[in-house]
Amino acid sequence: MKWLMTVLAGLMAWSTAIAGELAPDAMIKNVTDDVLAIVRQDKDIQAGDTRKTVDLVQTKVLPHFDFERMTALAMGKDWRRANAAQQSALVNEFRTLLVRTYSKALTEYRNQTMTIKLARMQPDGGDARVQAKVRQPGGKDILLDYDLESRDQAWKVYDISVDGISLVTNYRSSFAQEVSANGIDGLIKSLHGKNQGTPDSTKP
Repeated sequence: MKWLMTVLAGLMAWSTAIAGELAPDAMIKNVTDDVLAIVRQDKDIQAGDTRKTVDLVQTKVLPHFDFERMTALAMGKDWRRANAAQQSALVNEFRTLLVRTYSKALTEYRNQTMTIKLARMQPDGGDARVQAKVRQPGGKDILLDYDLESRDQAWKVYDISVDGISLVTNYRSSFAQEVSANGIDGLIKSLHGKNQGTPDSTKP
């Protein structure tokens, strides 16, 4: 009976955690709907106001991303070579780079629509993939895959694939080349230069 009570207690704890956690597809849909509703109504963002767009991304989007894991995945084996200060700098610069990219995409929004579905959930409920299809008026549909992990009763995105191309994998080869040529500090400098709008060799 003791083992049965242990199993039941575990199931109850798991059920409570899931009950307090928004499903990954629902989370993606809620965030997307919220952001696009603001973009549709904000003429400044539609006109390319960078400050307002970045503020929107930082407020509504960033809390749902695990930038440390994203950066570690993009760095591959070189992540373990970086010390704590370098890792922190890499995460900050990579976050800024992605914010700039996401913000630019929002300013180019022109009434696209998105459908979202849960594509995969690991048996332990700790990892999931959500698929989205972006329909563009007069253009080709764009397929997005969001890979998420459950952390502290919240889902966090750690990779996005666009038409089958992973964001973190896409950066990995250019990061590795930069590290091989100029070391970890060279990559940090390169990312910082890109974020400041100066040319560098770190291209996705």
